[in-house]
Amino acid sequence: MRRTRNAWLCAGLALALPMAPLAAAQSPGPGAAAQTAGPGAMPQPTQLEHPSSRVPPKAAAPPAEPAARPTPVLVLPDTWYAQALTHSDVGINVTHFWSKGKMMRAETVVAGRRVVTIVNGDKYYAYDALQRSGVAIERSEDAKALDKGRDRPFGNEWAVLLRQGAELIRSEILGGREVELYQVTDGIGRRQVWVTKDAIRLPLRLDVYTRKSARTIQTDFLNWQTGLPIDDVFFSPDPGINLTELTLDEYTKLRRDRMGQVGPVPVLYSDLLHGY
Repeated sequence: MRRTRNAWLCAGLALALPMAPLAAAQSPGPGAAAQTAGPGAMPQPTQLEHPSSRVPPKAAAPPAEPAARPTPVLVLPDTWYAQALTHSDVGINVTHFWSKGKMMRAETVVAGRRVVTIVNGDKYYAYDALQRSGVAIERSEDAKALDKGRDRPFGNEWAVLLRQGAELIRSEILGGREVELYQVTDGIGRRQVWVTKDAIRLPLRLDVYTRKSARTIQTDFLNWQTGLPIDDVFFSPDPGINLTELTLDEYTKLRRDRMGQVGPVPVLYSDLLHGY
């Protein structure tokens, strides 16, 4: 039982944390007037132009500057997938993440039990796929507000650590890709994230050291994929799951009264429920 509880704890710590040319006008030639006159016509005198009546030629206009090219907008794909391997002293946890827009589904195997987490709109679902039971919790307004500023519901560790004061340590190569290492150290411990050196900032590795437990948990994100065709129904609970509906206040009170987990499985991604 203690080993299972440790597995829950480690999983929660590691995972909570895009001119047409102009036609030239043809003017009549010098002999055009003579050609129109009849054979007996008198020659017309040539009118001399006084120098003062001459209009100076207009200065040539400077060439127009080329129009500035618009800055390209990075359009991120609507769907994402990644696999996460979390290593700790109690073993290895494997998590699969899928997302479409602001919806997310995560499946984590902890101590032999398949924990399913679904975030969709107002609801946060967490259930045990083996026992076929779980909870459906109302999400906070803060959590829903954060949805608007995210490119995807998961894999945002870099942005989270930046808000916590993380600084760039160095650039290096990880898994054949150029990455940047960011780190934050505080009273809780040390957190490091390796992210791709591009505009998308995909996390490839996350290290979390906690002073209180003196433990280090490492998560590697593998097999990042985008543009997968995923039906919306995939982000709904599986049929036949017995779910207990809870408001956020009810969940918070139960968690405080029980001093821990509410329901058969823990809330692994508290930021998607509470907004922090």
